[in-house]
Amino acid sequence: MTHFKAITPRRRALHTLAAAGVTLALPALAAPRKEEELLAYGPRDDVMRFADEAAARQSLDAAWAREALSRARYVPAVARLIMPPPAGTAKNWAAYRSRFVEPVRIRAGMAFWADNERWLARAEERWGVPPSIVVGIVGVETIYGRQTGGFRVLDALATLSFDFPAGRRDRTPFFRSELEAFLLYCRDEGLDPAEPLGSYAGAMGMPQFMPSSLLRYGIDFDEDGHVDLQRNPADVIGSVAHYLAQFGWERDLPTHYGVAAPVDVRDRALLLVPDIVPSFTAAEFAERGALLDEAGRAHAGKLALVELANGEAAPSYVAGTSNFYAITRYNWSSYYALAVIELGEAIRRQRR
Repeated sequence: MTHFKAITPRRRALHTLAAAGVTLALPALAAPRKEEELLAYGPRDDVMRFADEAAARQSLDAAWAREALSRARYVPAVARLIMPPPAGTAKNWAAYRSRFVEPVRIRAGMAFWADNERWLARAEERWGVPPSIVVGIVGVETIYGRQTGGFRVLDALATLSFDFPAGRRDRTPFFRSELEAFLLYCRDEGLDPAEPLGSYAGAMGMPQFMPSSLLRYGIDFDEDGHVDLQRNPADVIGSVAHYLAQFGWERDLPTHYGVAAPVDVRDRALLLVPDIVPSFTAAEFAERGALLDEAGRAHAGKLALVELANGEAAPSYVAGTSNFYAITRYNWSSYYALAVIELGEAIRRQRR
């Protein structure tokens, strides 16, 4: 998460494929292949210049930054995985949902909730974010730390900073800023930059924060002097809740309401133009023929008509509030947001 943590192009690509019902496995890189060991970044002048410039901007020790980047490696798998998904893949909400709202995640989520009930309650008290939403995000992202990625973050970010693949919009500046943030985080936490593992895009820990988001939104929730999103559930919970609060989460506001989309094609198209951005009042929904449930009709703020495709079947619709939109700031996908909500709700129901 998204913030542009989690919202790398490849993460959006993964969720697009998942929405189509395509089964995806998280790639891992336990060790480089022999031929990859020769592709180190240390000899490159442009990389060492970046190390010096980053050190000057962030008050890092230049020798330390150079030494860290000299150990970075180009990883071909990272360059492949950042590319867009195949064109023409139809989205399918039912298939996407089944990947996340399923027994393994529900059982693991119940255990995570039980083990960390105190921290979840404290986060809700402080930021207003319900436990079910925090638990849903961590479950969708990594199954509570089971799938945090097997790439060295240093390698992934260096590959995308200095050898971003051709064939798509160049994201080199973004990944260089993330690499710089990663070095700063490692310095502040006393970490060896070659140690942390994460996704092919450089996302880290149970909630899969990109380094800049970790610096900006990461919370030392248990006040032990460290922000640890890899092994410390208290910090994970506090950081996720803090992130959502910073992106507009409103206490006690529902995430969405039931709605029947307008029958008229033009009315439906007009309501869908803003996509997931809440833009219409309940009265404006009614004027366009959208039938909200009772709670939705009483909603005082703006709403978004959110459409979720179901392959060849009829789409599903919800009326998203500003809290639904806040979840999409973690990952720019309505499919992702609703999966988070429904996983968290399934776990909450099982706890009764």
